[in-house]
Amino acid sequence: MLDVLSMTYLWLKAGHIIFVIFWMAGLFMLPRYFVYHQEAAEGSPEEATWIDRERKLLKIILLPSIIVVWVLGLALAYTLNLWSEGWLHAKLLLVLGLSGYHGYLAAYHKKLARGERTLTGKQLRLFNEVPGIAAAVIVILVIVRPF
Repeated sequence: MLDVLSMTYLWLKAGHIIFVIFWMAGLFMLPRYFVYHQEAAEGSPEEATWIDRERKLLKIILLPSIIVVWVLGLALAYTLNLWSEGWLHAKLLLVLGLSGYHGYLAAYHKKLARGERTLTGKQLRLFNEVPGIAAAVIVILVIVRPF
């Protein structure tokens, strides 16, 4: 029985890491897509192409990834009974923040599709730094477990 639990843990962990990579890749790509979208002329075929690309990235990569990341991450925490660990609380707070960031990007996609361009290219380029910083801190929390 211990072997089965051990293998289950390894599969949960592998799946969690794989889908974190997919999710992070999408979070890096979407703001860059927005920059190119905003540089396209309003109402142009190029703008329509960017709207479609953003929609596909959100629906095909980002949405399934965030769901699987949360499900497998919570399953790992449950399997290892990590609920009292301080580093896990900090990680969950950061992942919750990234989830909010994901939601903000999805909402901005809808604004762009309606022709509302409220952010500058520079602001969107800075948004690319958010998932990278969060990922670095999360990896440190999980590997080093400072508290």
